Amino acid sequence: MGGRGFIISMILFYIILIGFVSAIVIFIRQYRMKKKIHLAQIQDIDEIHKKELLETEMEIQTQTMKHIGREIHDNIGQKLTLASLYTQQLAFENKAPQINENIENIGEIINQSLTELRQLSKSLTDDTIENFSVSELIATECNRIHALKKCQVSFDNNLKKDLNSYKLKRILFRITQEFLQNSIKHAQCKNIHVSLGQDQEMIILKLKDDGKGFEIDSVASKGIGLKNMEKRTQLIGGKYTLESQSQLGTTVIIEIPV
Repeated sequence: MGGRGFIISMILFYIILIGFVSAIVIFIRQYRMKKKIHLAQIQDIDEIHKKELLETEMEIQTQTMKHIGREIHDNIGQKLTLASLYTQQLAFENKAPQINENIENIGEIINQSLTELRQLSKSLTDDTIENFSVSELIATECNRIHALKKCQVSFDNNLKKDLNSYKLKRILFRITQEFLQNSIKHAQCKNIHVSLGQDQEMIILKLKDDGKGFEIDSVASKGIGLKNMEKRTQLIGGKYTLESQSQLGTTVIIEIPV
């Protein structure tokens, strides 16, 4: 009888032990699951916070560009218009042919500058982005930079249908502007090529110059312009690829899921 009681006690002991171990295993598993969920929530919050910061930063830049655009139109544009009128008056009043020719040349330079400034002013305001397709916006900007005669600028548009998203249009346009400005200021390039197209899954914007390039890990690759392009791409959930080598030019590829 004592042996039987001992066996029953051992069985109960092992049942309790197995239950206890099982409870610990379940507790550890639930703890790990909760920890994983908690870490995922923290990461999501962090990503949302980063995105909000990026959107705020881009909004500030957009407002700044709109302000600059208005200043160009209202202030500098008015002054150049006045200067143009003065040169026309001088040309009318002056009787010396050689001096008149110089005055007319000055007037032509002022008028060309006015045209370029008006185009720049329009490109900096969001009304233009809203009223035109992304292909038209990029084509106009490429033509404007090409007209400066600092380098050849070409644009290939293979987009199958226009983008309806204002945010997407604005960011693709601003990235193109940023690249073009970087190239003409720093790359010492002779040619810039811009292409816009899409496949079944992606919209692809490719920007390429044949300038002096740089090593990706160098300080030059951490410039504000390149950072802005990368940040803007992040805002629309796209993939940003930077390719560059010394003396072999620079390429930026933006891929956005359709």
